[in-house]
Amino acid sequence: MLSRLVERQLRSALKEQPAVALLGPRQVGKTTLARSLRGTYFDLELETERLRLDLEWEQLINGKRLLVLDEAQAFPEIFPRLRSAIDSERRRAGRFLILGSVSPQLMRSVSDALAGRLALVELTPFLWTELESHAQRRRLWLTGGYPDGGILRPSRFPNWQLDYLELLAQRDLPNWGLPAAPRLTMRLMRMLAAAHGQTWNGAALGRSLGLDAKTVSGYVDFLEGTYLLRRLPPYHANLKKRMVKAPKIYWRDSGLAHALLGIGTERQLLEQPWVGASFECHVIEQIIGRVGALGHRAQSYFLRTHDGHEIDFVLEVGGSRWAIECKLSTQPDQRDLTKLTALADAIGAKHRVLLSRSSKIIESPAGIVCDLPWLLENLKRLIAA
Repeated sequence: MLSRLVERQLRSALKEQPAVALLGPRQVGKTTLARSLRGTYFDLELETERLRLDLEWEQLINGKRLLVLDEAQAFPEIFPRLRSAIDSERRRAGRFLILGSVSPQLMRSVSDALAGRLALVELTPFLWTELESHAQRRRLWLTGGYPDGGILRPSRFPNWQLDYLELLAQRDLPNWGLPAAPRLTMRLMRMLAAAHGQTWNGAALGRSLGLDAKTVSGYVDFLEGTYLLRRLPPYHANLKKRMVKAPKIYWRDSGLAHALLGIGTERQLLEQPWVGASFECHVIEQIIGRVGALGHRAQSYFLRTHDGHEIDFVLEVGGSRWAIECKLSTQPDQRDLTKLTALADAIGAKHRVLLSRSSKIIESPAGIVCDLPWLLENLKRLIAA
């Protein structure tokens, strides 16, 4: 089994808090990671498991073993009982591990009953730094990082992704509260794949679906809450320029977007006119995932002015601001770094990174020119600097 970077963060949180919620999309490896901790495990999507938990509750909470509750959003009745058990022994750490496939905003029982009583840890699809072989790392952008989606077994991509999304639309999303019909959900997903890496335009998307912008925005909020999408907000800076105010929207796992767009090979991907936007989104998500796995909380943005000046990714972490520009090229242009430096100066960015596919590394006071592997391997050092 490949080790997961957040395992250290998870174990540390269990030593400090009575309960920890390990959150992330379905099929990302939460259960595998949780079972490695050798606690007492319950799958709360199964009625028989819920009954067994109910009958054994007093014995379990008085025992010394970690209690692992998988897919906790399926059994919201458990949260008041968890709160009571935690409050009865508030100083006792490492008692409960809650696994969920929806965010606390959607899993309202968590925010209502357990606020201040648990730590949150997010597990992403595989990150570049978690993979062992060159072949796995090379295909990560194409296939995405879901363990069963092709990163470990290439033949499964892209059919696994399409089946995965179809099952989500048919069963899980309606069960979690999405009011859209499955067929409409799949249409929406395909349209969102076509908008991968673009600024959000809810009105246009709504017209295409025959819905109003508010309804579409609510559906997208829901998909974001199930860790499928990310809306990257615009960075607001006093640059005396008109700024783009709409967020940028993209699929957090590049393999899901590529499967929806009919891409099955790296060659097909590189032939697409939107390939640069896909690479940019992949880079952003890898950096956010790596920062989170290092135990840091970060704020992420993009910056774009109406006259065409932009920074692909603005990151605030560890008390510092980063300006990162992505270029799908093996020969980055010095003019790109000059433009980045000018905007980075304007927003007070400490770190300026021009990221490309070139293996040539330049680390200077003016900025860093590097590829994604180098940046991911050096993030810990740079954040601490």
